[in-house]
Amino acid sequence: MMFAGAMLGALVLDAVIGWPDALFDRMGHPVTWIGKLIDTCDQRFNLDSAPQWQRRLAGLAVALAIILATYFACALLIWLLPGKTLPLYATAVLAWPLVAARSLHDHVKAVALPLSQGDLPAARAAVAMIVGRDPDRLDAPGIARAALESLAENASDGIVAPLFWGVLLGLPGIAAYKAINTMDSMIGHRSPRHAAFGWAAARIDDGVNLIPARLTGLLFAAVSGQFRPAWACMWRDARLHRSPNAGWPEAAMAGALNIRLSGPRVYDGALSGEVWVNDGARDPGADDLAQGLVLYLKALLALACILAVLAVI
Repeated sequence: MMFAGAMLGALVLDAVIGWPDALFDRMGHPVTWIGKLIDTCDQRFNLDSAPQWQRRLAGLAVALAIILATYFACALLIWLLPGKTLPLYATAVLAWPLVAARSLHDHVKAVALPLSQGDLPAARAAVAMIVGRDPDRLDAPGIARAALESLAENASDGIVAPLFWGVLLGLPGIAAYKAINTMDSMIGHRSPRHAAFGWAAARIDDGVNLIPARLTGLLFAAVSGQFRPAWACMWRDARLHRSPNAGWPEAAMAGALNIRLSGPRVYDGALSGEVWVNDGARDPGADDLAQGLVLYLKALLALACILAVLAVI
């Protein structure tokens, strides 16, 4: 638990400052650096002419190489720092850009504001920044549902999971997690090009998110003031989700707000027949999206308190 204080520092820095545009313009972002490495490996080793087994093996080798390189580069960096306290302070600062609490809130708020004003074109444009489904087909409930699902899932992937691995393994842990999660988002999907090459990245991502996703759902339920319905929905419907992990925070949020999430949606012009989470509840609206943001902020505050307690222990 010696890294809990550093992770709390990273969370506070991100919540207060975010990742300023001036920094991004000057030096980019660690995730974009990792993304460039992943893209280079994809272009170099994911050969269209290779058989599927060879592409899967190449994808496994690339995934392991990127994870290990990220982990040991960060471990070496921290090891080179003198003293006992400087590495912890450095861990907090270097882990800061690997937590996405502020950016997630800002992206979802950018959807909530025009939706509350009835400006569907602006809400569709904003939600298109955070989801992959066709925004032009979304009505007001569909926009709210897409934003809430993104809020719930990314609360796990973007905040709870990186902090979880940071508490356990320090800067190498949080950095390696971000490498895994970035690989999953870039190559871990079932497109013809990446079904084989990205198979390992997707399976590794499923594994490292197994515990954090359930912790995120529990956190939502605990701070919602509606623990029993949120817990019941999570326990009943999380397994129905297409993802082995995303269903847990989404179902907890659906139960806490008494709305239904997931369900059929359109990707690239094709209908994806997803099942409903909390089927039978009402569709969400702008007010529910605002309440989802409040629930998210309460969960962040509770998470910060947990990290503080772990740091003291």
